[in-house]
Amino acid sequence: MRVARVSRVLVALTLVTGAASLLSGCSQDVHASGPVSTAPVIAPGRPGEEARTLSPAEAATAIPTPSINAADVRYVQDMIVHHRQALDMTDLAPARASSAKLKALAARIHDVQGPEIRVMTSWLDREGLPRPDHHASHEDMPGMAAPEQMEALRAASGTGFDSLFLQLMIAHHEGAITMATRALTGASHPTIEQWATDVIAEQTAEIRRMRVMQGA
Repeated sequence: MRVARVSRVLVALTLVTGAASLLSGCSQDVHASGPVSTAPVIAPGRPGEEARTLSPAEAATAIPTPSINAADVRYVQDMIVHHRQALDMTDLAPARASSAKLKALAARIHDVQGPEIRVMTSWLDREGLPRPDHHASHEDMPGMAAPEQMEALRAASGTGFDSLFLQLMIAHHEGAITMATRALTGASHPTIEQWATDVIAEQTAEIRRMRVMQGA
C-alpha cells in the first residue's frame, strides 16, 4: 500500500513538472514570436528635401537625438533682438499711421513676434543659455534699421510715416528671412529649424502684402 501511494505521488509530481515546463516554453515562444511591424516608415526631409521611405530596421535608429550647436544659439539670440526692433516699429503705428490697413498689419506683426520672443527666450532659459542683452549690438544683423532711421520713423506721421514704415519693415523682414535661411544651413536642432522655416513662410507672405500696400 505504501509503495502504491509513493508511486501515485511521483506520477503527480511528474505531471505537474511537465505542465510547468510546457507553460514556460509556451510563454517563451509567445514573446519570441510576437508580431513585428514590417510597414515602411516615412521620414520627412529637411526643408527643401523630399521625404524618404525607411525600412523598420532603419527607422529604429533614424530618429536623431536633438543637439544644439553654435548656429542654433546664435539664431535664437539674434532673432530675439531682431524681433524687438520690429516691436519698436509697430508700437508707433497706432498713433502715427494714417492707413487703417497699415495699422492692422502692424498689429498682426506685433501679435506674432511678441509671443515668438517669449517662446525663444523660454527656450534659452530651459537650455541654460544666455539671453541677449537689451542693448545688444546689431550692426551685423541684416535688415535692422539704423538709429537715425528709427529716429526718422518716430518723428514721422500720416502718409509719411506709412511710407517710411513700409520701407523699413520690408527691409527688416528680408533681413529676417536671410537669417532664417542661414540657420537652415547651419543649425542642427529640429526646433530651431522649424522656427526658421516658419519665419521664412510668415514674413515672405507679409512682404507681399506690404509691397501691395506700397503700390496702392
